Amino acid sequence: MSRIEPAAKDPSAGTLYPGESPRIYRALFNVFPPYLFGGVRVQHIAADWTSVRVAYTVRPWNRNSPNRAAFGGTLYSMTDPFFAIMAYGQLGRGYRIWNITGSIEFLTPGRGTVSATMGLSHEQVAEIRLATDKGAKSFTEHCAEIVDGNGTLVARAAQQLYVRRLPD
Repeated sequence: MSRIEPAAKDPSAGTLYPGESPRIYRALFNVFPPYLFGGVRVQHIAADWTSVRVAYTVRPWNRNSPNRAAFGGTLYSMTDPFFAIMAYGQLGRGYRIWNITGSIEFLTPGRGTVSATMGLSHEQVAEIRLATDKGAKSFTEHCAEIVDGNGTLVARAAQQLYVRRLPD
């Protein structure tokens, strides 16, 4: 009698490491080499995965040379993974979640310490869960504002999040 093996689960689908703890996740981001050496610090991830606060201190070794301002790639990287991370944290396992588009609009040079606070409410996640309940895809837009220490708007980053529930 032959035995049929179940299909392997997609290891990239809805799995947070380690132990799905926002505190541990924050610590791991802060030693992630691109953030560590770029001067980016994840200051807070909410226990319920609804918000993330990130800061970037512009220093001589991590700024643009010509204008002595924040490097644009680092400004975008401050926001890049976090809407997907918040969605993973709230939805749990069994979802494919990707950022499928991203953009940033630079408004003024960032100097000193710049920061971004991103949010993904329980209501937004409930809408995503409902939209994907029967295997359909969800596409949602999310924006973050990056401000300097005086509250001046430095840049706006936008991302489109793709979410799809995986078959059981």
